[in-house]
Formats: sequence, structure tokens, C-alpha cells
Amino acid sequence: MALVTVQDLMMEFGQQRLFEDMNFEIQKGDRIGLIGVNGCGKTTLFKLLTGEYIPGGGTIVINKNTTVGYMEQHVCRNLDRSAYDEVMTVFDDLTEMENELESLNVLIGSVSGELDEMVSRQAFLHDEFTRRGGLTCRSRARSALLGLGFDDNEMKLPVSSLSGGQRAKLQLAKLLLCDAQLLLLDEPTNHLDTESIQWLEDYLIGSDCSYIVISHDRYFLDKTTNRTFEIENRRMCRYKGNYTAFLPQKEEHLLSMQRTYDNTMKEINRLEGIVEQQRRWNREKNIRTAESKMKAIRRLEQTLERPENAPSSIRFDLGIRNRSGDDVLTVKGLELSFGEKRLFSGVDMEIHRGERIFILGPNGCGKTSLLRTLLGKYKPRSGYVRFGEGVRTGYYDQIQTGMDSEKTVFEELSDRFPAMTNTEIRNTLARFLFKNDDVFKPLSTLSGGERARVLLTELMLAGANLLFLDEPTNHLDINSCAALQDALADYEGTLIIVSHDRYLINALADRILYLTPGGIKEYEGSYEDYLEKADPFGKKKTAPVNREQGEKQTEYRKKKENDAQRRRDRARLTRLEKEIAEAEEKLSSLNEELNDPETAADYEKVLSITSEISSCESSLEVMYEEWETLSERTE
Repeated sequence: MALVTVQDLMMEFGQQRLFEDMNFEIQKGDRIGLIGVNGCGKTTLFKLLTGEYIPGGGTIVINKNTTVGYMEQHVCRNLDRSAYDEVMTVFDDLTEMENELESLNVLIGSVSGELDEMVSRQAFLHDEFTRRGGLTCRSRARSALLGLGFDDNEMKLPVSSLSGGQRAKLQLAKLLLCDAQLLLLDEPTNHLDTESIQWLEDYLIGSDCSYIVISHDRYFLDKTTNRTFEIENRRMCRYKGNYTAFLPQKEEHLLSMQRTYDNTMKEINRLEGIVEQQRRWNREKNIRTAESKMKAIRRLEQTLERPENAPSSIRFDLGIRNRSGDDVLTVKGLELSFGEKRLFSGVDMEIHRGERIFILGPNGCGKTSLLRTLLGKYKPRSGYVRFGEGVRTGYYDQIQTGMDSEKTVFEELSDRFPAMTNTEIRNTLARFLFKNDDVFKPLSTLSGGERARVLLTELMLAGANLLFLDEPTNHLDINSCAALQDALADYEGTLIIVSHDRYLINALADRILYLTPGGIKEYEGSYEDYLEKADPFGKKKTAPVNREQGEKQTEYRKKKENDAQRRRDRARLTRLEKEIAEAEEKLSSLNEELNDPETAADYEKVLSITSEISSCESSLEVMYEEWETLSERTE
């Protein structure tokens, strides 16, 4: 029997309908990734499943033997408890059994009271305590905290002294240990470093419970899910497999819907032509035929489903105003301390133009502080940072500081870029989904995702050729993450990114720099290459992959890579044509100058111009060859 059965579910707030006609079942062993754009109703669905919200229509039937665990239910209520004791509250019933067993042992040892009754109670409690995991609950609690990044000292700290991220980890630990048959996980990888995410993945993979997980971490979804539910245009579509398997299935589903719609419309148009013809002939037999065809048209119209447009997504490119030199950034012996606490030392880096560098490391190791030191926002204790010729920097701050909360979205952009007209600002903001009155929202009222879109807008307009990005996908939904990845893939400048988004790292990284207290460990290649070389989590067995599914996933990834390469080629072709035009204009100007009688009388000037003409012709020859190659590729 299903753990949960949902039929014809509908939910709305005021005039806004989030979803309707939602139907699905959750069986034992289901591991479901729930995806959709921000605001589509994913978290609302969780609150409907827990009973916190009442649906506007439809039914939710939860099996009487199913316990549903939701992270928000496991809040930290006593701030004076230690982190360890807070997690142990999940086992309060086991602790009570243990206390009763100890009391019974004392009473039985003193031979006081009804001995047979106490021995019988003792045996029952001991069996129940053992069956429900009482013997291992303390080690499980400690293991969960260690896996989520707590050391022994931090486990002893009161909850009141923990950061927001650490409290979120406590809630996650309590959820994982609560023995629910169905877990509802809402962005569980937020606030976790890569080591903690890896531990969580292994925990879920090895767990017997079913779960639904909302996440924008595409790598995490690939590792931990076997079904994908997508909420889009107020409807839910269900797919087999993880996130990567879902992508080609959705593409095929949309193509199938479009083909069905187009073929049905062709048939309706054909039948309407017959009806018109039969009515013109206007005989009794013709009228009966026309009526028959009209009935067929009405039947087709009842089944006709127009494919809805995909929800709006951000669309942008990150251009550069000028090209930097080949040597972009040199760092030697960098050390940063706050008072007596040293974050890191001995940091050496050589960054070259066009490289895509990702900085990894555990939470608290100083990755954000390193970016701020490189940008001159923090003063290092020792070492130096030197930027190359023509470097222009841009910074995406995950904390989203630096914006005046009293300003509106429109004012933020117009003050930062005063040369832009009002129309240009509104058109630019529309690309980042700020339309109509949205542009006049105060920054203080924006969600984390909306503020992230404002920062990305400013980053696009800045035209920097060296971008420092600190967790750029943290507040974005899964579609926006994909759009950002495409923009970064096409970016011609240099990237230095702090991120735990392993999907993004895998797609873009040329090098991975792992920050330690004593310096940088360097790894060439993608995240998978880093795992193979560094093996930070120990060797892991890879789950078998269905061959046909694997081939489809590989084919889809190749298609996406080819599409990205074509976009880069077209962008380069456009820039190259502009460079060729400028070079030809310069060559023409030099030839005119060389033919000037006054120039011809100056031997040294003639030699200089002749040399410059030769250099310009050589450059043009290279550009012509590149133009021909790119033209053939884009065709």
C-alpha cells in the first residue's frame, strides 16, 4: 500500500492558484526530487502533506502506519541545551525507557515490591528499547553531528551560541534520526560544505526511508533520487529517474505534446474545410455530412491541449569591455588572521586569462575571506596580491551586502549606471524577471533569489574581465542555475568561484584549488577529476546505471555541450567580424599615410609604418582563417 496518495489536489492563496489537478502516489523506496521555479508551490506542497495547510480541493491520504518527518517540525526550542543534547531530544521516549529500566534494576536488586511484575516489565522494556535502537541512539546522534561538520567541542556548545547555519544542521540531524517513514527535505544542502553534503548523500542512499527533496543542487539530485516531480504551469509532471534522466524525458514530452497539438489542429482545419465545402453544396446529404464532421471537430476540440509556454527564466550574457593581459592574478605567501585566530597562510596562486578556477574547502576555512582579501576588502598579515595589465574585477557577494535596502530595484541600477536611460534599465531588468511594477520594489522586501538577480544584473552591466563569485547559485532556482551556468560557459573573461554546487563545478572547472590552513592544494580538471585524484571521502562504489538510460543521458549532455559551443562560436564570430573591420580600417589608414609625399621623405617613418602594415596584415591573415573555420562550424 502507498505511503501517501494524492488525488486532484488544488491550492490557491487569494486570487493566485499555485497548482491544480495534482495526482501522485509515494511508495516505499521512492526517492523523489521535487523541482520547479521559485514560487511554484514546492514548499506549500510540503506543508499540505504535514497538515499545516488545508488544501483548496482534492484529497491527501496518508497511510496510518506512515510517519511524516519535516525539517521545520524539528526546531530548536531550548537554546540553553548543548547541540548534542538538542539532537538527543529526538530519542526522548528511549531516554525515558532507559531511566525506567535503571529504576527497575535498582528495585529488583533491593528485592522490594512485586518482583514478578517488575521482572516482566523489565523484560518488556529491554526488548522494546533494543528493538527501537536504544543501544545505538547516542552513537547515531554523535555520528550525525560529526557527519554534518560538528567537532566534539562544538557538540558541547549551547544552541544559543551556534550560527544560523549550524542550527539548520541541528534540525537536519534531528530529522534524519526521527525514524519517520517519509522525510520531506527542503533545500537540505544549504549551509553544508562538500564534505557534509557527501555524508548526507551516503546517509540517504543507505537509508530505508522514502523521501521527497526540494533542491537546486543538481549533482545532489542525481546522486540521491530515483524519480523526479516537476511543478510547472500549475500542473505536476512525473518522470522516472534522477535529474539528468529527467531532462531528455521532459524535452521529449514537450516535443510529443507539440506534435499532438499540431496534428490535431491540422485535422480540425481539414474537417472545417470539408464542412465549408458541404454547406456550399447545400444538399440534404451534404448537410448530414457537415453535421457529422462538426461533431468530430467538437470531439477533437475537447481533447485538444495547447502546450503552455515554459515559465519565464532569466536570460543574460556576461560580456567584457576590454581584454586583460595573459597574467591576470599573482598571489604569494598570503596570510590572513583575525586577532589571534589565523585563517590561512602560505597561499600562492597564479591565475591566467580565460581560466575557470573553483575554490573548495570545509565551512569556516576562509574561502569568502580569501576572496575579500584578493579584492582588497581585508588586509592580509603577510604576502601580496598583484593584478595583471588591464584587469577589471567584478564581485558577486553571497551575503548580498553593499546594496542600499532603502532603494528600489530601479534606483539601485540607475544609481550604479547613470549613463543608462530609463528604457534601457527597464529592458535590462525585464531579462532578469523584474517587470512592470516589480522594478519599483524596495530592496528590503526582496527574497534572497530576487536580490541575487539584482546582483547578477549589476555584474552583467559592469563588463568586468575577472569575476569573483561567492556561492552564486545559493539563492537561485534550478532553471536560473542552468541559465547562470550557460552565461558563465560563454564568458570570455577569467572566473574565480567559491561554490559547493558540484554540477556547476563539473561543467566549468579548469582547476580546483582546495584551501587549507597551510595553503592551497591544486587539482587540474573537473569535480569528478578532483574526486578521483584527491579521494577526500574514501573510495566509493558506483551504483550500476541502466545502459539505455546512461546512453540517453550521455547523448543529452553532448547535445547541451554542442549547443553551448555553437553559442560561443557565434558570439566569437560576431566579435571577430568587428575586429576584422577595425583592422582593415587601420590597414587602409596606414597605407594612405605611407602614400603621403611628406611621409615618403622620412625614411625612419616609412620603415615604422611598413613594419606596422606587415604586422597588421599578419594579424588579419590569422583572423581571416579563424573566421573561415568558425563560419563553417556555425553553418
